[in-house]
Amino acid sequence: MIYDFRRRVRPFREERIGVFTDGNDDYTYVLKSFFPMVNINYGQLARIRDAHGKLLRKERRIIYGDPDEDDIDTVNVENFNGILRERVGRLVRKTKCFSKKKTRLICAVTLFQFYWNFMSEFRRGTSPAMLENLTESLWSWDDLFYARLRHIN
Repeated sequence: MIYDFRRRVRPFREERIGVFTDGNDDYTYVLKSFFPMVNINYGQLARIRDAHGKLLRKERRIIYGDPDEDDIDTVNVENFNGILRERVGRLVRKTKCFSKKKTRLICAVTLFQFYWNFMSEFRRGTSPAMLENLTESLWSWDDLFYARLRHIN
């Protein structure tokens, strides 16, 4: 997964990307091997629990770079993971709809990502792709199936 992240996220010159994870220390070592330190603002949100599993507090830790401590959160990733599990049957835990081949899973998730970014109404008739100026209107399934693709990643 981290290799795919490095391939897709390429900071521009001195630009810093913000990476926020849970309290797992593995990311601390792995991120440094994939990105130059000058390009990363990395923080962790660690959940401190008691012996019975009850949440006591959340600790925000700045690991390297200079992220704003208030920005350190994992709610967006956790929310999107929940949305993926709701909408892509192959990602539901304990399901009969599992992918027998990795390529089929990648295709299903890629199709959902396209739907989410170009077809779903995010805010008042706009999609995330419209907010990023990648398109001027919401796409339909016809637009997708009959589009002339110039660039395929």
